[in-house]
Amino acid sequence: MARVTKIDNAIKKRLERSEGRKRAVDVREKVAYFLIICEGSKTEPNYFLELEKDLPKGIVKIEIEGSGLNTISLVDHAIKARDTSIRKYDRIWVIFDKDDFPDENFNTAIYKALGNGISCAWSNEAFELWFLLHFQYINVGMGREQYKEFLENEVRKASKNPNYTYTKNSTDTYSVLKQYGNQAQAIKWASKLLSNYSNEKYATHNPCTLVHIVIDELMNPHKVLQNLHED
Repeated sequence: MARVTKIDNAIKKRLERSEGRKRAVDVREKVAYFLIICEGSKTEPNYFLELEKDLPKGIVKIEIEGSGLNTISLVDHAIKARDTSIRKYDRIWVIFDKDDFPDENFNTAIYKALGNGISCAWSNEAFELWFLLHFQYINVGMGREQYKEFLENEVRKASKNPNYTYTKNSTDTYSVLKQYGNQAQAIKWASKLLSNYSNEKYATHNPCTLVHIVIDELMNPHKVLQNLHED
């Protein structure tokens, strides 16, 4: 029969503390790095800069850029940024809208991004769809101005402030949504919208937004790290 070696309690405790410190170091070293390149130079970057304050501490780091570029040129910029950066990013996201860009440009940008390992959080027709989903489920396509009108009405009701006006480049949109809207519900409704479409003619997916996917990854970076480990 194998001999059982007894470990002195003091030694055992030291080993346990040492192992605990080792595990803590391992956890701290696991950080998910995101690069988020936005079409807009203000609205989207401001939103993500505010969101960053609520992200899990120590295991997710993001770099945010407002490029001022759109569709295909935005994707080209993201590919170049990845290939020339000394930082190895775990996720690179491009954020852009359909707006009134030609269907071919919009679809080609998505195809090119996916073919080059770049993730797309596109919105059809506008980023404001994501904001509005914090308050209500919308499954009818509309323009940016209509989203603005609906969003203002929802915030006015929720905040009891009849003078609230949505400003595209505002720095407090995230805090307004956080205080009066429901991000978890927005994620569910955005996912529901996405499930309505099965083809790859993305320009016809209206209304639809994929912003909830990048939000979910940012809020749950352990999922990204786990997937990377499995890959």
